[in-house]
Amino acid sequence: MSNQNQVQLMAHLVAGYPNLAISLSVADALVQGGASFLEIQLAFSDPSADGPAIQTACASTLAKGFTTKKGFEFIAEVNQRHPNIPLFLMTYASLAYAPGIESFIKKAKEVGVKGVIIPDLPFDQDEGLIAACQKNGIAYIPVAAPSMTPERLHKMTQAKFTYIYAALRAGITGSKTTIDDQTLRFLDAVASGGAKVLGGFGVRTGEQTKSLSNHVYAVVAGSVFINEITAHYNPQNEVESKIKIASAIEAKAKEIIGG
Repeated sequence: MSNQNQVQLMAHLVAGYPNLAISLSVADALVQGGASFLEIQLAFSDPSADGPAIQTACASTLAKGFTTKKGFEFIAEVNQRHPNIPLFLMTYASLAYAPGIESFIKKAKEVGVKGVIIPDLPFDQDEGLIAACQKNGIAYIPVAAPSMTPERLHKMTQAKFTYIYAALRAGITGSKTTIDDQTLRFLDAVASGGAKVLGGFGVRTGEQTKSLSNHVYAVVAGSVFINEITAHYNPQNEVESKIKIASAIEAKAKEIIGG
């Protein structure tokens, strides 16, 4: 498990939100703020696991013409800037299906992706995703939810995945999460097979991180950063927006990891 004093942060961002230049500076600010991993989402028109903040960010990005191709170019650029930060790609099944899963994963590998999270492809009905990841040396990261049956969760934990993303509660991302004994028992069950647990859904504060620190490998935070971008973005003043957003993002990342 993680160091008790400072847990690792996997910070989520939507590639291209609110625009390409600012989203690159967001990636820089997250790393500057202490993020150990970046989870980069390719915008999708119907992001079923995401709450309002990320849905809005995806819709805005798509409306500006952002494509999967541009998303891969974005990841390649972030990888070039931060070669020591593992990049995880998050998206939905239909974007991986479109070019063919094998081709999609091969491209992900080429641009520097170390792991993929596709929440609407279950680990035991993955349409060839796991095999494609293994072939290309990329970690397949399944999503565990508290609503899973103990039998199904056990099957996942014993499958020897390097990482498992543990949703701290059922539902969608973004709304506030209460971390109680039941949550911590669930996280310990997810970790029981030896996987590194990435715990997310509604992480907003350093206080939450502290209560999770002995039960996860890294905390995952996303909507909290999207909200900072939205709050400080003024399309009439791109230069000032970029500075304000970078500052707010870096400060929030530091706060979440207790830095």
